[in-house]
Amino acid sequence: MPENNYFSATKTMHEIEINEIRRLTKIIQDNYGFDFKDYAISSFRRRISRIIDLYKFKSVDALINRLNSQPEFFEEFLSEITVNVTEMYRDPSFWKEIRDHVIPQILLNNNKLSIWHAGCSSGEEVYSMCILLEEMGLLDKANVIATDIDTAIISRAKQGKISKKNMVLNDKNYHRFGGNSSLDKYFDEDRESYTLKSDLLNKVSFRKHDLVKGFVFSKFDLVLCRNVMIYFNQTLQNNVLYKLHESLFKYGYLAIGSKESLIWCDIANKFLVVNNEEKIYRKIKE
Repeated sequence: MPENNYFSATKTMHEIEINEIRRLTKIIQDNYGFDFKDYAISSFRRRISRIIDLYKFKSVDALINRLNSQPEFFEEFLSEITVNVTEMYRDPSFWKEIRDHVIPQILLNNNKLSIWHAGCSSGEEVYSMCILLEEMGLLDKANVIATDIDTAIISRAKQGKISKKNMVLNDKNYHRFGGNSSLDKYFDEDRESYTLKSDLLNKVSFRKHDLVKGFVFSKFDLVLCRNVMIYFNQTLQNNVLYKLHESLFKYGYLAIGSKESLIWCDIANKFLVVNNEEKIYRKIKE
């Protein structure tokens, strides 16, 4: 969700107190097993404020009461509290680097490649990768896994749908990236949306996975975890980066968001900076 100024609630972001945030995160962890205590406090406050406004709660207590009394409400809450806005070929220069340098380097010593989109949101990044691999003639050689904490957003990503209004920006990004064809070639069109063709979408395994509490479930040549950790505090970022490091083969690649960095983290010396501007790193130590 875009983080605009949703502060018309009875309690604004500035009035939500730390002890209320702590009480809320404890209720969520105790009842639902999701750990939000190490999310960046300012971002978490904004999102709680937005939910209070959206559902017309009079206080944080009212929100807590709803979570306690209506377990089915939690999926709605989770969709609102996590970040679900993205676009295809966001940062076109990043995608050029992946196509022209990262994937060719992986294939120097492999005839197949494994890719994990961690925190895939509504799927636009995954669709971008599928089309990139198809245009490189590599889709059949790739194992693509896409995960997110939010069941509802995973279900949405599995559908492969993009609204027509959003397709305009996606198409511009695709051409800036230097796509080989026309973006709509890879989609089926109906009245209101475009749907990624099934022969592309079926190459992806979508799964629910919690980056905070989830386990390391496989090894990959390339992990993309872009614009996810900016919502975590430093402790949580460190923990997640340990997992991402463990999820990579030696000499595998990690891509993070443009406003994120590995410089300060505990395992920075286990990575080599491949492209600082595009925030692409290579694992050099176990």
